[in-house]
Amino acid sequence: MSSYLELSSAKLREFEGCVNWMYRDTAGKVTVGVGLMLPSAAAACALPFLLDSKPAHPQQIAEEFARVSALAPGRLPSFYKTAASPELTDDAVDATLLAVLTEFDATLRGKIAGYDKLPDGVKLALLDMIYNLGPTGLLTGYPRMLAAIEGGAWADAAKECAREGIGAARNAWARQNLLSGVVDSIRAELGIDAAAEPEPPQPKPERWFSRVMRELNKPMFRKK
Repeated sequence: MSSYLELSSAKLREFEGCVNWMYRDTAGKVTVGVGLMLPSAAAACALPFLLDSKPAHPQQIAEEFARVSALAPGRLPSFYKTAASPELTDDAVDATLLAVLTEFDATLRGKIAGYDKLPDGVKLALLDMIYNLGPTGLLTGYPRMLAAIEGGAWADAAKECAREGIGAARNAWARQNLLSGVVDSIRAELGIDAAAEPEPPQPKPERWFSRVMRELNKPMFRKK
């Protein structure tokens, strides 16, 4: 079974797309790979760019960073590419993304009490948000959500997770993953292993499902 970091990596590829050369995003930031913002030429030079299948020289990478920085932002990625553009391999993109997620995972572990015991769905939502917003944006911009997560109040956390400037589907995905904590918590309380193979039906198999439905039928979930 894939780890939550691997699942996060796959979902970020879906949300962010993947571009192997440098381009400028809609905010004007030089970006590469899976939405990875490069704050400086030095940051770009730290990545294993290739040119003509050989490691690109730092000067070539810095010159490409400067060239792209001078172009209009928010165009299609192909607009920024030339025959002399250094590129990352797909493996390098994946390795860089996993390294960034591992670092963000450690940041969350140090800032959120009980992080390691959180349901994987909740971790997925947090990793998506910290990748999109940056550590400061998440940790200072969503205090009510983070407090709710530390208290295991998944429904309250889900109400506080909306972000501006992203698609509705991405916001809905994060909210759904935070709400998955309701199911996971009840499963844990009843001793049900979500990763285990399904067992033959037991008497009253609706027990945990009924608990979930009672949670979801509380006033906070009802449409006004």
